[in-house]
Amino acid sequence: MTTTQARSTVGAFSEPTKKVSGGWIALFATAWLGIWMAQLTPIQLLLPKQVEEELDAASWIDNVVAFGIISAVAGVCALVAFPLSGALSDRTRSRFGRRRPWILGGTIVFAVALLLLGLQTTMVGIGVFWSLSLIGFCVLTAAITATISDQVPVNQRGFVSGWVSAPQAIGTILGILLVTELALATAIGYVLVAVLQVLLVLPFLFSTRDATLPAGVERPRLTAAVLLGGFWISPRAFPDFGWTLLSRILVNLGNALGTTLLLYFLMFGLDRGDSAEDDLLLLTAVYMVFFIASALGIGKLSDRLGKRKVFVYIAAYLQALAALILAFVPDFTVAIGAAGLLGLGYGSFMAVDQALATQVLPDAQSRGKDLGIMNIATAVPQAVAPLLGAFIVVVCAGLAVGGVHVDPDAAFAGANAGFAGLFVAAAVMAALGGLAIIPIKSVT
Repeated sequence: MTTTQARSTVGAFSEPTKKVSGGWIALFATAWLGIWMAQLTPIQLLLPKQVEEELDAASWIDNVVAFGIISAVAGVCALVAFPLSGALSDRTRSRFGRRRPWILGGTIVFAVALLLLGLQTTMVGIGVFWSLSLIGFCVLTAAITATISDQVPVNQRGFVSGWVSAPQAIGTILGILLVTELALATAIGYVLVAVLQVLLVLPFLFSTRDATLPAGVERPRLTAAVLLGGFWISPRAFPDFGWTLLSRILVNLGNALGTTLLLYFLMFGLDRGDSAEDDLLLLTAVYMVFFIASALGIGKLSDRLGKRKVFVYIAAYLQALAALILAFVPDFTVAIGAAGLLGLGYGSFMAVDQALATQVLPDAQSRGKDLGIMNIATAVPQAVAPLLGAFIVVVCAGLAVGGVHVDPDAAFAGANAGFAGLFVAAAVMAALGGLAIIPIKSVT
């Protein structure tokens, strides 16, 4: 190996020691703002509206179930797209680096699929193009998340990961605000978030440096057997990775159960159909304030103290408490307080857990693939939660009123009980996710 190759290899696979600049962080955060706006505005608002428009006079249960099925199909696509695109970026040789070609490709696929999604007038078309959108999201985020391990030193990762998390809340409320306040049609809403996603990701893409993989460094060929084998990271050989992955799955599933059907909860669980979109905007704004404050503040505190586990544990239980409040006190005013508590818990979790995940990776040479697996634990629960949540709501509603009734009073009582069951399930998942963090030994 030549001296140049050796130096490039160190750059590609070694742990970074030089802190990234404020400018790098600003562009990184801006990119995530566009990404989260393009993913979460559809989940929270555009997709439910589009499904409701296509089903027209169907019952609220039909709307919830249809939305859940579409999300679950997209989740299956994400299950493959995350580790596959991560593994491919690990092996990519180009003068532009390993990650940047995939950031660009994912950005384009994500945007184009969203544009086409807004034109769909059938449930099949909606399902197909939302799945393609999520594939683009997976390709993009697998590559951009890997830049944290590639370029950010361990003692800065909590703070930098906070800038993955904080834009999530801002992107959600900004997307909902733009769509609702401008009274945009669903199709125009998709155009807006697609264009903003491209405009906000490109500055980071064009400004960041990306270590190249030297021609002299051989990587195993990415065959089907290698890819499938890469999905399995032995929890016996790498127990800390396994516990972190399990905790992330459970906590994210709990959060997704509590948030992805929130519009339906407002419309049918609280019987606020006339003001549901404005209510969603208010709850999201409260959530955002606490989410951002905790993501940035707790992330930086975690770096300073060199502690991760205690913050993840507390964050999981704050989310569980918020879900229980929604379950047992179904009132809009109380829901505002629960939204703040949920934001406080999930913001802390997203920042510190992301930093924790980068510290338990089995192999520096497969960071993209391994973080892709970790990202599955974020995206897939969010995708399957609407279907699982719909099942829980339907079962609990049916048990409460002895079946699905057309009588308005019975329908409201059933919806109320159904969503109570949903939030209890969300609390249980979050609490179990907190327990899963305890056995981790290599990170304090």
